[in-house]
This record gives sequence, C-alpha cells and structure tokens, in this order.
Amino acid sequence: MTPFWGLVGHPLGHSMSPYIHRRLFALQGRQEDYALWDIPPQSLPGEFPLLLKRTGGLNVTIPYKQAVIPFLNRLEGRAALYQSVNTVAVEEEAGAAVYIGHNTDAAGFRRSLETAGIPLAGRVLLLGCGGVGRTFACEAALSRCTVVNAVRPSSRQKAEALRRDVLKLAPDTAYDIVDIGDIPGEYDLLINGTPVGMTPHREECPVPPAVLGRTAAVFDAIYNPGRTRLLREAEAAGARVLGGMPMLVWQAAEAQRIWYGASFSPDDIDALCTGAGEEMQRLFPA
Repeated sequence: MTPFWGLVGHPLGHSMSPYIHRRLFALQGRQEDYALWDIPPQSLPGEFPLLLKRTGGLNVTIPYKQAVIPFLNRLEGRAALYQSVNTVAVEEEAGAAVYIGHNTDAAGFRRSLETAGIPLAGRVLLLGCGGVGRTFACEAALSRCTVVNAVRPSSRQKAEALRRDVLKLAPDTAYDIVDIGDIPGEYDLLINGTPVGMTPHREECPVPPAVLGRTAAVFDAIYNPGRTRLLREAEAAGARVLGGMPMLVWQAAEAQRIWYGASFSPDDIDALCTGAGEEMQRLFPA
C-alpha cells in the first residue's frame, strides 16, 4: 500500500497545509497527495492508531499536539523538550514500524525570524499562553531573552503553569506574567500567540496602539489574513513586522526534511509564501 501524508486536528476548516505540502512535494519532484483528517476528540483513540499504520508521515495541530503522545514510540528534539508534537515520522527498526514525534514549530518560528532579519533577543512580549505559545515562550527563554507573558485574568493559572515549565528548561530566565490590558515597559519583539485578529474577526487587535509604540518588532503567528490589524498598526508605529505565513511554510518544509530528507532554499520558501498567500485569498476572500 502506498503511504499517504496528512494533517490531524479538529477543526480544520481553514487549513492551508494541503496546498503548502503539495507544492513542497512538487519542488522535490514527488507526486504525492496530502489530506486533512478532522477527527473529533472522542474518535481520536480509535482513528489515530489506524492512520499511523498507513501513513508515511503526519502533521498534528490543535487540540492534539499533546494528546497523540501516548500513541507514539518516542519523542525527539524539541518535541521531547516541550512535550508537544506537530509532526510524526514513521521509521523502521528491527523490521517493525516505529512512530516518532517531532516539533517543527520551533524550527519554522526561528527560520521565519532569521530570514526576515528579526532577532530573537532582548525583551520579548508574548501575548497568550496556549497552543503554539508554549513553543514561543520556550524558544525565547532558550535564546536568553527576558520574557513578559501578557494574558487575560482567566488564563493566569495556565500562564503560571507555562512559566514553571519554561523555568525547568531555562532556570535563569527572567519571566514575568502581566494582564494583557495593562502592559508596561518597552520591548525588542512582540509575539502574538493568540487568535485575536484571525479571519473572520480581522479588525480585532490584541493590544492597544500605545503598546506598539514601545515595540521594535512584531511577529504575528496568524497567517489568515496575511496582514492583521496588529501588523498594520505596528508598522504604522514604526515597528518591523512579520506575519505567520513564513513560519507555516518553514515548519512544513522541516517536516518534509524529517520525513524523507527534503531540502529547500530560502528562494523556494519565499516563492511558496507568495503563492500560498494568493491561494488563501482565493479560497477565503475577505
């Protein structure tokens, strides 16, 4: 049986992963397909092991980045550090299939910042503490940044748990938690790890303009729309800005490197980011 590739999550209505992965396969001269498996939580224990037996590799998104771990043989790299999996590789050891969890969000995040010339350094303001925010917090701490995590009062307990996890990785990190409605200080980089501003709520912004006037650069993990209100207002305030599409594409490229050794140039990724942005506007017009 020919192995297949795909994304597991719930819900998956606006995913760009099939377009991106099919283009990446084509750049490697491979004729492969990539599917979406929208699996409700109650069905994951029955369906996910069956997918593992048939797949060449999988991606995993919310809400399953930790829920899939019990079905895997081991975790490697950032997945082991963060206990968060977004890519599953299938390898053969001693004649048996072995399922290995990886985290390519970290590589995608770093590569997108690097190619944009935005350093992960100094004082970092992280908005939110869920989902991919764990990766952002850990990567900032491992880069010896000062981290200020801005959250809603209802998320304070979750933010405290994230801080404890981060300090286990990087005990010397200066890590504060503040109310997202009352953010003091100046920042080298603001990272939006919340869904505020995502389609269809395009005109929402997670912080007031006054905060953006005290920030040198802004990275918004949202990729739909390509230019959120946060990015528009940050640019108007003089900050360097970067949207989430490059991270999405770079993490997909890293997944294909893990799966079968693919390699892509920055020019490949730039062209694919442009194409993915155009395809997203076609599929999900404002």
